[in-house]
Amino acid sequence: MSVKKIALAISLALTLAPAASIAQVAIRIGPPPPVHERRGPSPGAGYVWIGGHQHYDTDHYAWTAGHYDRPPHDGAHWVPSRYEHRNGGYVEIEGHWQ
Repeated sequence: MSVKKIALAISLALTLAPAASIAQVAIRIGPPPPVHERRGPSPGAGYVWIGGHQHYDTDHYAWTAGHYDRPPHDGAHWVPSRYEHRNGGYVEIEGHWQ
């Protein structure tokens, strides 16, 4: 393969990578209600409870259990996962640190 073809392939891959990372799947059926979780004791000072959520897995919703985690930096807070209704379907907005 020539150097030009390799450079073109790499350039195309780098151009399309951001689009793939923001791709969203619209789900026609809304998520089931959240599962009531019982939190265990915190493993130590500075840990934050991250609640569980319904995650769409190929053809069904599956519960992902909550857990304790440490914020990545001082002042960070957890924004929980949620579903937004868009264009007749539901789109998952994943939880993240902010």
